[in-house]
Amino acid sequence: MNRTVLSRQSSVVSCQSSVVSRQLSVVSKDVEKLKQAIRDVPDFPKRGIIFKDITPLLSQPELFRKIIDLLAQRYLTQKIDKIIAIEARGFILGAALAYRLKTGFVPIRKKNKLPWKVFSATYALEYGQDSLEVHQDALQNKERVLIVDDVLATGGTVSAVLELVEKLGAEVVEIACLIELTFLNGREKLKQVPMYSLIQY
Repeated sequence: MNRTVLSRQSSVVSCQSSVVSRQLSVVSKDVEKLKQAIRDVPDFPKRGIIFKDITPLLSQPELFRKIIDLLAQRYLTQKIDKIIAIEARGFILGAALAYRLKTGFVPIRKKNKLPWKVFSATYALEYGQDSLEVHQDALQNKERVLIVDDVLATGGTVSAVLELVEKLGAEVVEIACLIELTFLNGREKLKQVPMYSLIQY
């Protein structure tokens, strides 16, 4: 291999690195805009908790569109059969993303909300337990699914969803959340399933 060829290859690599760097810079600026639109609500739902309110973000068309576009860019080239979204704010993001990716949509609901035969999974709350349910025919064996929710906190809710997906025999491509509260270490409960978040606190 002569020096001219090496020089050209080096130029191509340098150009590709420059493009990736610019893309990351754009994404970083977009994420910062999203973050600025999220409202902190102290002492909700109880004293000592600072609730991350995404409704101001969702009310701005260009920012809502940006959320879906950024998530879609990540998954457009992957084979995803269905998007699973968790009640209730997960439905907002999951349904829009399913439309964008041209996939099916599966809602995960609280107990006694679904009308047909269901599988259930129970998860721990600070004071007691709660359950999530999915229709028994919602997924086919070996289907590739993306789990979508608004916030990953302690990971208890998503762990219950993983249990439901396992019962249905589907394969989780990734878990995607708008916000991740990293200080709560929710990723540790996710059974080594890949997880992606747009915004971290």
